[in-house]
This record gives sequence, structure tokens and C-alpha cells, in this order.
Amino acid sequence: MENINDSTPPGPDSLSVTELLDYQHPELQRLIAGRGWEKLPEYERIGAIYEFVRNEIAFGYNVTDNLRASQVLADGLGQCNTKATLLMALLRATDISCRFHGFTINKHLQKGAITGLAYLLAPRSIIHSWVEVWHQNRWVNLEGFILDHDYLLALQQRFPGERAFCGYGAAVRNLADPPVSWRGTDTYIQSEGINKDLGIYDNPDDFYREHGTNTSGWKQWVFSKVVRHQMNRNVARVRAGRHAGTPTPPPGCQGVVWGHRPSR
Repeated sequence: MENINDSTPPGPDSLSVTELLDYQHPELQRLIAGRGWEKLPEYERIGAIYEFVRNEIAFGYNVTDNLRASQVLADGLGQCNTKATLLMALLRATDISCRFHGFTINKHLQKGAITGLAYLLAPRSIIHSWVEVWHQNRWVNLEGFILDHDYLLALQQRFPGERAFCGYGAAVRNLADPPVSWRGTDTYIQSEGINKDLGIYDNPDDFYREHGTNTSGWKQWVFSKVVRHQMNRNVARVRAGRHAGTPTPPPGCQGVVWGHRPSR
């Protein structure tokens, strides 16, 4: 995987509060104070916040993509876009500069995590994002926070020995050992499913104003009222190892362009 990081220093907006990055919210401030994150050195601070979002906010589907960070925390679950918002808010609240990188991913990588009507309703290319954090004078890509440890472990146990894998919310070159833990370097869990680079933004608010969210209109109503609950029940079954049927690896992601340098 080609590294596309650069060393352009962050501007003042990389720490700004926004409508979605509402890190002054009392619940976020209470969380930060209770965990003592602000007292940690930078490397440990990033890691502690990253692991919180990765493992204490379960992989799951919220009502929409453009939720405030405080709502994602209250939900206690999230997917790439909503977890990214929470991660950014917590990083900025502890004086860590970060930015938002938007993409689309091939919906094949969601097959298994999303089934039936939900999969049929999903657009072929799904809005996706990761967080870029400024650390040691470079931007580090953080995407590996999407799947919580228990869900990822259930996948690894269901598909033992799998390397290149695309499905159930993962798109990686080695399912047995994906780069998801914070070690001061890039982390990934869905990057092999990227099919379009939508660019870098100071915050998720600007991105969603320009590109919208994954569902709208009647599809958004059906998704929020019915479909997402079915999706979350399915994710819970996968996490618990209760997924029915023969454990056949899903087909590869089609149309993937990652591995070539995306346009910036």
C-alpha cells in the first residue's frame, strides 16, 4: 500500500470546534477528564483515544453519517464516518491536530455485515472516511478504528488463515494480521476497498455539506427506522460467532483503485 502522507504542517482549523466536532459538550469533557487523557504524552494520548474509539465504541450503524460527536458517544456504536467524527473531536479536545479524508468504497466490502434489503438499498459506492493525525511532523492515516476487537476477532475465527479479504466491513491484505493497532504509524481496515478519493477537509461538516451522506429521502427514512436495526442485529450475531451458514469468504472488492496513488 503506497503511503500518501505529507509533511505540510496543520493550520489553525485543525483544532477548531465545529457543529459536528462538538468537543466542548459536557459528556465529552467528562469523558476526557475521567480518562486523564490530557495528562498523557502525545504518543500515549493519541493511542489511548484511538483505542477507546476502536474498542469501546462498537462497530455498528447509526441513524446517519453526519452526527455530532456527542451523539456518537451517546450511541456507543458507530461505523467509519461516525467513529471518525468522534475520534477527531476527542483528539482536538486534547490539543492533537487532525483532519478528515473522504473517499468512497465499494459496497462489496460490507457484504456479510450488511445483508438482504439493506445491501440492496446501499449505493454501489459508499461514502467512507478516515482521520489523519499530526504526529512527529507528519500526517498519519487512522482507519483501523472502525471494527472493534471482538468483531474483528470473530471474523478471524470464522475465516482462519485468510489473507486478502473483502467483506463483513473489512478490506485488507491480511485478515489474520491487519494493521489496526496504534504504533505511531498508519492503521487500516477498509482501505483495500477504496474506489475514489474525495479529498482532504478540515472537518467532516464541510465534507458532508459538499458530498452529502449515504442515504437521503425515503431511503434515509427506511434506513433509520428499519434497516439499520436489522444491520446492527446482524453485526451482533457476527460478533458473537452466531452467523449462520457455511463460512465462505466473500468475493473480492471490484473496481478498487487503492495501491495506486489516489488524486489529492
